[in-house]
Amino acid sequence: MKHTYQKFFSKGLISVLTLLLLVGIIGCKTDKTSETADSLNELDTLVTVIPEPKLLYGITIESLEVYESEIKRNQNLADILLKHNVEFKKINEIATRSKKVFDVRKLNYGRKYTILAEKEDSLTKATHFIYEPNPYEYVVYQLRDSVHAYKENKEVVIVEKEFSAEITSSMYESILAADASPLLVPKLVDVFAWQIDFFRIQKGDRFKVIYEEESVDGKVVGIGKIKGSYFEHFNNSYYAVYYDQGGGTDYFDEEGNSMRKAFLRAPLDYTRISSRYSGRRFHPVLKRYKSHLGTDYSAPKGTPIRSVGEGIITEARFKKYNGNYVKVRHNSTYSTQYLHMSKIASGIKPGVKVKQGQTIGYVGKTGLATGNHLCIRFWKSGKQVDALRVELPPSDPKSEEHREA
Repeated sequence: MKHTYQKFFSKGLISVLTLLLLVGIIGCKTDKTSETADSLNELDTLVTVIPEPKLLYGITIESLEVYESEIKRNQNLADILLKHNVEFKKINEIATRSKKVFDVRKLNYGRKYTILAEKEDSLTKATHFIYEPNPYEYVVYQLRDSVHAYKENKEVVIVEKEFSAEITSSMYESILAADASPLLVPKLVDVFAWQIDFFRIQKGDRFKVIYEEESVDGKVVGIGKIKGSYFEHFNNSYYAVYYDQGGGTDYFDEEGNSMRKAFLRAPLDYTRISSRYSGRRFHPVLKRYKSHLGTDYSAPKGTPIRSVGEGIITEARFKKYNGNYVKVRHNSTYSTQYLHMSKIASGIKPGVKVKQGQTIGYVGKTGLATGNHLCIRFWKSGKQVDALRVELPPSDPKSEEHREA
């Protein structure tokens, strides 16, 4: 009995020891397998982490030299590329082949350009010429064996902003004081062009605006749409809301009425009135008093003059006293005339139809004038009237189906 017990115990002990040994081996293998798996995972991670190539204008530049500059006055493509060892034959090829993308003859003074070049022995030779015609896009000229060009748009970041201000001296200075972009000035002028005479802005006028600011490469480059605005002028309140009723975007007041009138309040962008409509004014050239049946706007030579309304050109010529001038018939009731232009815009001649806001000429001092300015004259039913006081006719009414929206 005792012998049998000892024999059973010995066999049991051997089995337990065997089991423990197997567990140790398996555990060891498991640990090693786990360590191996971890090592493989680490190796896999190291293999898949590949540094991204350095790009400029979408081009890998790690092995290239980068030169940045701006177009100098009277500088052309040959002036730039010959210095970077591009043969004149290839420059001519670029100029002829890329006209449909961008004509290199239109390189503008002050615009940015970039040269990418590779080293060949002791020299560097341009591989790409990149030109920025405006803040929103760039043109890439490929200068290697196969010459070609393409245009790309930059990423534009749009941020909605808003601010309010009270005018103390001018709208321009009030906008700058609010750390807003001065590009807002012409935008606001366009929105309220039919309600507010911006040449009579006074201290104490107030305005609020919600607008879209456009940035490229972290720099503000433009103003998108003004989504809503309020202007208090001469104790009158004006609201403007952006809305598209299917025929293009426009602005409407708080009751859904169109802000647009048949005529713009002024034929020039933000300048100043130098002389008003008067029955008796001392003429600076004739040195005597006579009637002045127009409104003079002082502005630099070459400032674009726009038609205050849609119409047909009836006169576009030179006269001794008027200088270069244009007359527009808007309808059977209203006509306007623009005097002393430095030149009449291309294509403006009798019989041509013009749109509201279209450039018809440029400020000058031709005819009987002492300085650069525009004299605008306004006719109503064949009689000259004060353009600043005439009651402007309303535009077409807003579609009823969109009024609630």
